[in-house]
Amino acid sequence: MIPAPFDYEVADSVESAIELLGSRSDAKLLAGGHSLIPLLRLRVTRPSLLVDVGRLNGPLRSVRDDGDRLTIGALARYADLERDPLLLEHNPLLAHVAGLVGDPQVRHRGTIGGSAAHGDPASDIPTALVALEAELVARGPDGERSWEAGDFFRSVFQTALGPQDVLTEIRVPKLGDAGWSYLKFTRRAQDWATVGVAALVSGGDRATVALTNMGPTPLRAFGVEEELRNGAPIDVAAGVAADGTEPPDDTFGSAEYRRELSKTLVRRALEEALRR
Repeated sequence: MIPAPFDYEVADSVESAIELLGSRSDAKLLAGGHSLIPLLRLRVTRPSLLVDVGRLNGPLRSVRDDGDRLTIGALARYADLERDPLLLEHNPLLAHVAGLVGDPQVRHRGTIGGSAAHGDPASDIPTALVALEAELVARGPDGERSWEAGDFFRSVFQTALGPQDVLTEIRVPKLGDAGWSYLKFTRRAQDWATVGVAALVSGGDRATVALTNMGPTPLRAFGVEEELRNGAPIDVAAGVAADGTEPPDDTFGSAEYRRELSKTLVRRALEEALRR
């Protein structure tokens, strides 16, 4: 389909983008475009103005070492993150997940900030950010605000961002010697995950586990984490992976199928994390 008519403006700074967003109540930001453009073509969304931030450079595209964490510019592309030396050294989980998104074309255009702001519960990046307990930072008309990833994602395609907020950076921890894994099941290559699992393990019984496409947002598998803290073996802990989830029921898999699949993937992800 052909998108509904819209005006187009190129922002030359974050401040310019904030001002342009405030000029129309239904204005939308455009970065890599891989989330927004399909919605425009299907006329699921019909903004009267697109504000293009995809030409901004500098810190918005970089990965920086900030002591005990890394700061990633929101416009950093998946392809750059996949091979960024700082990320590969200090947070290989996120570098690995960036390399699993879509195909090479998508990874050379899509941005980490675009994925986070889109808030798709079937997307890989938001789940990794929840598992990492990342901090997301945005700038708006009232200045800078930040959220932990678990509070940032609110519902399907809904985040904590306001109508004039521009996501500027994402802060993730350095993983040190923690083991990690991200596994997802897809029916076909490059499909959205039927179910995905991000796992971080340190000390054998301390784990963080997050789930893709098991609810309206990426979800922490708190039951699994508690079982591991209490000394349960991995297969027992994985057995409660679906507790408290609300998986969709669609052509890619029933809700019950996803619940059972999540248990298998959580077990495999924890085993892989422990081997690293």
